[in-house]
Amino acid sequence: QVQLVESGGGLVQAGGSLRLSCAASGRTFSSYAMAWFRQAPGKEREFVAAINRNGGRTDYEDSMKGRFTISRDNGKNTVYLQMNSLKPEDTAVYYCAANLFGLSRAVAAFGNWGQGTQVTVSS
Repeated sequence: QVQLVESGGGLVQAGGSLRLSCAASGRTFSSYAMAWFRQAPGKEREFVAAINRNGGRTDYEDSMKGRFTISRDNGKNTVYLQMNSLKPEDTAVYYCAANLFGLSRAVAAFGNWGQGTQVTVSS
């Protein structure tokens, strides 16, 4: 098991940027593929981006490509999501998740979740 704590959310104007962080407890962080998901009110939780164990491979939902960047620092047990050119439709609670089995876009593939951080983009 790994414990995950997100931070960095907030209120930003459209076109602005935010950097989310997800700090993991434990000494096995580098064993986990990591991902970011988001959930807007009344909507299903959706995939945003994922990164493999050593950071050499990433995957993005199409609408986030070119705007969002996922990265990780295994020495700091932290995964990041840099979000640029934010849009009002990016407003959601953002969650990080850990998966021992590798890159995935499926919510069901992730057994470890943080509590989420709210991102609100005003128009």
